[in-house]
Amino acid sequence: MELLQTGKRPVVASMAVVVREDRLFLVRRRNQPDAGRWGFPAGKIEFGETIDTAAIRELAEETGVSATAGKIITAVDAIDYDDKRKVQHHFVIVAVLCRWVAGDPQANDDATDARWFSPAKLDDLDLAAAFDLKAIARSALNASQHR
Repeated sequence: MELLQTGKRPVVASMAVVVREDRLFLVRRRNQPDAGRWGFPAGKIEFGETIDTAAIRELAEETGVSATAGKIITAVDAIDYDDKRKVQHHFVIVAVLCRWVAGDPQANDDATDARWFSPAKLDDLDLAAAFDLKAIARSALNASQHR
């Protein structure tokens, strides 16, 4: 596995983990990593943009849903390798707990579908595999109950 690639750096991204009445908001990803799988809306943080602002912007761009940003839940690595175990993509994704404000789910931009799910339904979905999405969901649900 080739880990060091001169001049390469991870890309920092923000992820909107939206909780509404004990349901989680997920999108089916259009692009890699994890294309075709369900995950939280996420995207690259632009230069000069805050983590919170990026999470809310990506959520709106991908789904048309509005939310307010809360606390940071965690940060995870999402690393893709080719068949020779060479790193193709490396994202550091900061998960932000968000509270739904308005909007019905619409798949836009980087999403092919967008829906609300109960926590129990996560076991039936083809979830993003680059990190432990269920652990982030559990943390978000726990944190949202203690606001």
